[in-house]
Amino acid sequence: MTDFDLERTYLFIDGAGGLVQQAVGPTFWTDIAANPNAGDTMISAGSGRGDWKHWEMHPAGAEVLVMLEGAPRIWLDHSDGRLEAVETKPGATVIVPRGAWHRAEAKAPYKILYITYGKGTTHRPVTDEDRARAARAMA
Repeated sequence: MTDFDLERTYLFIDGAGGLVQQAVGPTFWTDIAANPNAGDTMISAGSGRGDWKHWEMHPAGAEVLVMLEGAPRIWLDHSDGRLEAVETKPGATVIVPRGAWHRAEAKAPYKILYITYGKGTTHRPVTDEDRARAARAMA
């Protein structure tokens, strides 16, 4: 298969020249811990609208976000306690440092290309305190 949609088929690169294509079904994310490719670098695309309901963090490696469509604001909660808002536009690339919690906010639809070293990826919910801290950062 050489022509496919990165929103429906993800790529995993093993760091040794190997590449695995994997179809994404309804249980992909709930079963990710059991996926033998989950520790490799994953290339995927995702469309969305609105704000992410969870923060995400990759302890083993940085993540590259390429804005294909739209202009979501990317929040980075750095390990040193800094909260950074990154304003994007189509074509922009954001590097999420290893270990930085991150999430997106958007008032309009967007599409992002993700290049993620996913080993150990974890999530936590966005709280009212997170939203208040972001509002203070924007003031």
